[in-house]
Amino acid sequence: MQSDFVLLQKCSDMIEYGYTVIRQFPKSERHVLSAEIRLSMLNLQRLIIVCGKKYHKKTTLTDLDTELEVLRARVRLAQTLKFLPFRQYEHWSVKLHELGCMIGAWIKTERSRH
Repeated sequence: MQSDFVLLQKCSDMIEYGYTVIRQFPKSERHVLSAEIRLSMLNLQRLIIVCGKKYHKKTTLTDLDTELEVLRARVRLAQTLKFLPFRQYEHWSVKLHELGCMIGAWIKTERSRH
């Protein structure tokens, strides 16, 4: 589907941005919080691909929505701990919000089909 591709592209853009921001984290956090954020971003991308391939998407979409919320919490934590400047946090949050809106629309579409 075309919408899957758009969502995957937005996710890839967010991951690229995230990786550039994470490089600026303190050395002590590069293997802890930044690793968790990286893992979460990659899981998000994987779940988007899995959802695009599955016929019954309900549980996978729920997992996708949950993973996005986990990523938001970790990014928020990074900002709270001052590893992430507010401008970068703001920009990253906008990207996560866009993904959230698209995922929410996908969930709504799937619910109306069944």
